[in-house]
Amino acid sequence: MAEAEVEKRPRRTEQIKAYVTLEEFALIMESSDRAGLSLSEFARRVCLGFRVESREDQQARRELLKVNADLGRLGGLLKQALATGHKEQIYGLLHKIDQLQASLKARIRAL
Repeated sequence: MAEAEVEKRPRRTEQIKAYVTLEEFALIMESSDRAGLSLSEFARRVCLGFRVESREDQQARRELLKVNADLGRLGGLLKQALATGHKEQIYGLLHKIDQLQASLKARIRAL
């Protein structure tokens, strides 16, 4: 960022203090670690009502996007095979699509 942009951002000078049990502290630290955020950033986002996603959720989304892209490529190949009349290819592609759909469902269930 340029120096001018950094200066425009309000400086955080106020501090919030909360008392928690040792178990609560451990849970909060685990949650901030899973989200890949500092404790301060995690607390700020939670207190302000922002949704905090874990790194696992982000990874799962990336994997689902890859599966979706694979299905799109298979759909394109299926259209091409239908246009040229290759039935054996079509059955093979349909089998691959079934496998990818099963994989997608399994990953969704894992979320």
